Amino acid sequence: MTTGSYRCWTEIDRSALRYNAQLVRKRIGAAEMLAVVKANAYGHGLIGAAEALADDAQLFGVANLEEAVALRNRFPHPIIILGPSIPDERSIIVERGFIPTISTSGEAQAFDRLGSVSINFKIDTGMGRMGVPEEEALDVFKKVSALPNIKVHSISTHMPVSDEDAEYTRDQLLRFAKDVKQLRAVVPGDYKAHILQSAGTLAFNEQPFEIVRAGIMLYGISPLPEFQKLLKPAMAWKTQICLIRDMPKGSSISYGRTFITPHPMRIATLSCGYADGYPRHLSNRDAAVLVRGRRCPLLGRVTMDLMVIDVSGIGGLDVGEEVLLMGRQEKEEISCAELADKAGTITWDITTRIGARVRRVYV
Repeated sequence: MTTGSYRCWTEIDRSALRYNAQLVRKRIGAAEMLAVVKANAYGHGLIGAAEALADDAQLFGVANLEEAVALRNRFPHPIIILGPSIPDERSIIVERGFIPTISTSGEAQAFDRLGSVSINFKIDTGMGRMGVPEEEALDVFKKVSALPNIKVHSISTHMPVSDEDAEYTRDQLLRFAKDVKQLRAVVPGDYKAHILQSAGTLAFNEQPFEIVRAGIMLYGISPLPEFQKLLKPAMAWKTQICLIRDMPKGSSISYGRTFITPHPMRIATLSCGYADGYPRHLSNRDAAVLVRGRRCPLLGRVTMDLMVIDVSGIGGLDVGEEVLLMGRQEKEEISCAELADKAGTITWDITTRIGARVRRVYV
């Protein structure tokens, strides 16, 4: 099946994924790279992205058991489940040899009763979402590490403002380094430590510890705009023109009649809508797509399966013409950051919301 048969698809550049992974490797020295492939590899396709990253990654990181199982069927790498596990998942995690993330002594005790398991012990140093509170970490860690079936694989924390507040982040890095030193002094072992994610790897990589969790930067999107030039975006998002019509002045376009043609216009209907993941919040926000390397404005509201653009300035178009929703075409580019900014959201949201009916094509 050719891409011309798809109504809406993404093209994922494997070489860009590998390029970004090698950039991570250069920035972290001897540390291991944990390639984060959760959320369908940030929308890039779990298995396809993992295949491209497998040679450069020492570990994979996922959000939950379902993602871990899908990976284990194809890859031998250690897999850390970065999110909390629900009780019914624990026995499978132990049986399949996954590494759960532990935030409480109760979780550790529940795993201990099921058999031998390696864990990632998480400390809350400011994220407030998971982890043992920092002031309790040493006491809890001593109890957890003493459990007979528990082996500590790693200790970790997460940075909440590494793309917003450098001062807080540097203080957090210092605090975590002290935490690690204290834990290792009281409970010796060969366990590793990790705190840096993409923003940390780019801007705060002076002390990478033993593992670095590379996430969105692997896909060529920088959480810090000043580093974007170092990365190669891996995804181009495309659709087709499925209808072209000439509309007279005063014609209303889409739900709510929020756009009325100010003069006669040629409009094209595209085979993409918010059910495919294109943000409805881009409606009436000066969003555009690329057709033959030219920006064509989005008209009116994005609907579930379709959207409308102005193609008045491009002659000779026909149904089936390729349209670029995100990526580079000739000398023009519509970046993920541009879409996120106009939709009032973040880049992570743009790629991870791309729906299952959008085909992933690896090139």
